[in-house]
Amino acid sequence: MSELKSAGGAGFSLGGAPAFWPMAMAASLVETGLDLYAKNLRFVEEDIKLHGQLRPQLATPNTVRLELRAMILREYGETTGLPTLVDAPYAGHSAMIADFQKGQSLIETLLAHGPRRVLLTDWRSATEDMKDLEIDNYLAELVAAIDDLGGRVNLVGLCQGGWMSAMIAARFPEKVNSLVLAGAPIDTDAGDGPIKRLAHQTPMSFYEELVDLGGGLMRGKYMLQGWKNMHPEQHYIQQHIDLYEHIDDPAYIAKEEAFQSWYENPLDLPGRWYLQAIGQLFKQNRLAKGEFVALGRKLDLRAITCPTYLLGGLADDITTLEQVLDAEKYIGTPKDKVVRKAVPGGHIGLFMGARTLKQEWPNIARWIAAQ
Repeated sequence: MSELKSAGGAGFSLGGAPAFWPMAMAASLVETGLDLYAKNLRFVEEDIKLHGQLRPQLATPNTVRLELRAMILREYGETTGLPTLVDAPYAGHSAMIADFQKGQSLIETLLAHGPRRVLLTDWRSATEDMKDLEIDNYLAELVAAIDDLGGRVNLVGLCQGGWMSAMIAARFPEKVNSLVLAGAPIDTDAGDGPIKRLAHQTPMSFYEELVDLGGGLMRGKYMLQGWKNMHPEQHYIQQHIDLYEHIDDPAYIAKEEAFQSWYENPLDLPGRWYLQAIGQLFKQNRLAKGEFVALGRKLDLRAITCPTYLLGGLADDITTLEQVLDAEKYIGTPKDKVVRKAVPGGHIGLFMGARTLKQEWPNIARWIAAQ
């Protein structure tokens, strides 16, 4: 097992559970000194905290407007005016991705630079009685939320929330005043990212077996393991090195705790919803092909004619840039009403990255307010 070595040569496990038996503890005190030993102990305590005891919390004050079976609708800012509804990804992590921490929050950025009334879909982790819910069930809850808000919104879809938002805009174009798709896989055959390759190379039976293993649910812990294995050196080695090197930096620790509280607490998904998404969207690309049926109607993306903003990451290996920007080929919005923007960075950085929140989202907020 890999180890970090102290100046005096004493080591501790990267797994967060060092072999501090009484004799080893005494030897470490002699060899490294009390200060370094205390630092090592703080690292261990923080590592355990990061990976088991923290829970995600939204950063910005809000009120609960609706409580539905699969979603809590949270309201921010003013309660009148045309609403801007942020559809957070329902892809295994909580809505904290849109409201990370003070000074680094998409919701906070929107409120500060444009829309005065912002709402957020806070999707619930699926329970066993939800295992048979379908994509239609989630679209119906989005429609219920929009209707409760007056029947027309600016819709901001993040990642998987993007294809759900595009479905709503195609199925009910009168309900969407403007559409923002950020890191949203609309044309899943575009580009050559690892998610596309995995979807096409892995038989459907594999995903079905995962759902069976989860008792009819796609367990978040399975997805978390898969995400970590996409970049194992980052998650299993570099992350611990960075933590150890910054263990005496309160600002770094606070930011790391916020991130890990979100990342290490994945949501469970309904098995039927998950298999629909894998099979019909990522394997068969039915949404882009105009073959996906939602709430009783076959969807045609050309029905989307509202102003549309497409945001993709140049280094995004979850939703490749082409999967987002190629949406322009399919929607009916006039070209002069479509904004296409490619920005540096990867997938999560599109929603949580300090640079993108500072340089890109204020412009998007002003664009929304101008529609």
